[in-house]
Amino acid sequence: MRKKRKSTIEVSALGQYIPMSVEKARRVIDQIRGYSYENTLMILELMPYQASYPILKLIYSAAANAKENRGFEKEDLIVWKVEVNKGTTMKKLKPRARGRSYLIKRPTCHITITLKDLSYYKLISEKNSLSNFREI
Repeated sequence: MRKKRKSTIEVSALGQYIPMSVEKARRVIDQIRGYSYENTLMILELMPYQASYPILKLIYSAAANAKENRGFEKEDLIVWKVEVNKGTTMKKLKPRARGRSYLIKRPTCHITITLKDLSYYKLISEKNSLSNFREI
């Protein structure tokens, strides 16, 4: 089986065991997919959902990874791919009447956010437009 090669223009951040359900996280994630970094931050800060705070922290983390590890500018980043997968379920026992116990299930999720640098594509389009311009 061939190993998947990571792209040089993509940076990702992974949050595991975040204590929220997958449905609540996906409701927020679907709103930010495809937006630029600044627009994503603005959308997440103004959203009334509780799930937006851990996602906002992951966006900050992915942007910091892009700046420190690859040297990308934050203005050129776009939210390219976002995945929410189901994690393990935390189980707790709550005491009830007459010595019985009640099982409480707390779902968790894993969120992966991938940011892409668009300055690479801008450079390619500028080179192609310049080469086309020289031919004319």
